[in-house]
Amino acid sequence: MTASSHKAVAASSGRSGRTGRSGAGRAQGRTVRGRRRPLRTAGIVAVSLLVLITAGAGWFYFKLNGNITTFGAEGVSPQRPAEGAGGQNVLVIGSDSRSGDNSSLGGGEGDVGRSDTAFLLHIYGDSKHAVAVSIPRDTLVEIPPCRLPNGKWTAAQHNVMFNAAFSVGESARGNPACTQNTVEKLSGVRVDHTVVVDFEGFSKMTSAVGGVPVCLPKDIYQGDLNPNRHSRGERIFAKGPQNVSGRQALDYVRIRHGLGDNSDIGRIQRQQAFVGSLIKKVKEQGFNPTTLLPLANAATQSMTVDPGLDSADKLLSFAMSLKDIDLHNTKFVTLPWRYQGARVAIVHPAADALWADIKADRTLDGKDAGGPGSAGGGGAASPGPSPSSSADAKAPGTGTGPGTGPGTGTGAGTGTGISVTVYNGTTATGLAARAADQLKSAGFTVTGTSTARTQDHATTVVEYGAGKEAEAKTVAAHFRGARLVPTATAGVNVVLGTAYASDPALESPAATAPGPAPSPGSSASGSSEIAGKARSADDNICSDLSYG
Repeated sequence: MTASSHKAVAASSGRSGRTGRSGAGRAQGRTVRGRRRPLRTAGIVAVSLLVLITAGAGWFYFKLNGNITTFGAEGVSPQRPAEGAGGQNVLVIGSDSRSGDNSSLGGGEGDVGRSDTAFLLHIYGDSKHAVAVSIPRDTLVEIPPCRLPNGKWTAAQHNVMFNAAFSVGESARGNPACTQNTVEKLSGVRVDHTVVVDFEGFSKMTSAVGGVPVCLPKDIYQGDLNPNRHSRGERIFAKGPQNVSGRQALDYVRIRHGLGDNSDIGRIQRQQAFVGSLIKKVKEQGFNPTTLLPLANAATQSMTVDPGLDSADKLLSFAMSLKDIDLHNTKFVTLPWRYQGARVAIVHPAADALWADIKADRTLDGKDAGGPGSAGGGGAASPGPSPSSSADAKAPGTGTGPGTGPGTGTGAGTGTGISVTVYNGTTATGLAARAADQLKSAGFTVTGTSTARTQDHATTVVEYGAGKEAEAKTVAAHFRGARLVPTATAGVNVVLGTAYASDPALESPAATAPGPAPSPGSSASGSSEIAGKARSADDNICSDLSYG
C-alpha cells in the first residue's frame, strides 16, 4: 500500500470514527431527551390541572357571588342598641312568599313577602357555643318606624303580630330591615347580620346535603298540611324517624295541624329539631369544600343577606367560624311566652333575663363564653349606652369600683362611693331629675340623667355590669319592687317605672329589699328555667316535637 493509500484509508477511518461518534452522540442525545419528555409532559399536565382547578374555583366563587342578593342598609333604624359584650348575633328569617319559583312549593298567598319563622342566632365570643332564640310569629310586639320601598318611613305600630314586620311595604321580597329593627326593639340586642331564606333555597339546601333525619310523633296526612282540604287525604309521613329532602323537608317544617294543639309553638319545636339535625348532618360530612360549596350554591340561589354578608368569601368565612361549635353546645330555645287570646305575649322578666344573658355573652347555664377582649373574658365592657336608654343618651358612668360606704354589698345602706345613671322609663316629666336629687341626698354619685328608650316601664329596673351586682343591690333597695337585671354595659343604671312615678320617694333600705332576679336562679347564674327547656343539636330527633 502506498503512502498515499494509507493516508486515504486513515482519512476515511477518521471520518468514519467522527461520524460514528457524532451519530452515537446524537442517538444518546435523543435517548436522554426521550427520557425527559414524560417529565416535561407531567409538569405541563400538573400546571394545566392547577390552572383548571384555580379557574374552576374562581368560576364557582363568581357563580356564588352572582347568586347572592342583598337588601339595602338604608332601612336599618338609626336608633340601635349598643354592642354586647362579645360574639355575633345573626337574625335568620324564613320567607314563604309565592313570588318566583316559590309558587310551586306552596308559599303564602299573593306576591307579598311573608314570614312565619324567625330566630336570632347568638354565636358566643369563644366560637364554641351558640344559641338560637325562636320568636313566635304571633307574638304581640311594637314594630318601630320602618322604611317603605318609596323611601318614606312608617309610624310605629303597637300591639301587632311579630311577623307583620316582614310584610311592611308589601313588596315581594319582604322587608328584612323592618324585622331586624323590630327584633332590636323588643330585645335590646344589636343584630350584626340578617339572612332571609325562602322556600326554594331551603328545599335545595336539604337536597344538597343528601337529606335530613327527622321524626314524627304520629302519622301525618295531606289534610294536616292543608286544613282547607276538608278531608284526611293520603298519608304523607309515617310515624317515627325518616330522612327527608326537597319538597318533603319543606312539608315537614310547615306542618302545624294534627300535632299537639295545632299551634305555631309546636311547629317551632319541630323546626328547632330540624335545624339541629341539619347542623349535625353537615358536621358529620365535614366542614370542607366538598360539603360546603354545594350547600353554599344551593343556599345562595334563594338567599337575601345584609351588605355585611354580600360575597362568597364572607359567607364561607362565616360558615367556617361555626365549625368548632360542639353539637351539645348548640342550643335552641323559644322566647318566653304565654297565650293572650289567640295571640302570644312575651313573658317578663324571663325574656329580659334571656336577652341580658345574650348581651353579656353568657351561656344559658350562666357560664362566661366571651372570647378575648370581651367583658366577661377579662376585657372592658362595651362603652356604648345602655340598651334601655335613648339613642342619643351619653354612655353611663362606669363607677369607681366596689362601694366603700356602709352597707355596700348587703342590699341596703347608703350610696357612698356608688355611681349611678338615672333614666326615666315613664311619660311623667322631670322624674329622672327628681330621683337623681334624692339619690344624691342618699350619698350616691349621679353621673347623668336621660330618657329611656321606651316609656312603658311598670317597675323600676336596676341594670348592672360585670362586678357591680353588690352596688346594684344597694341602689335597688331604695326603690320599691325594683328588679335587678345584669347587662353588658358597664356601671349601674336605674330605669324608673310607674311604680316610682306614683309615689316618687326613695324607700328606706331597712324597710324594703330589691325584687327577685329576672328568672329562677337569677340571670347572674344563668337563665336556669330556660336552660332546662333548651334543645341541643345532639338531642334525640324524636323527642319534644309537639306542644299541648
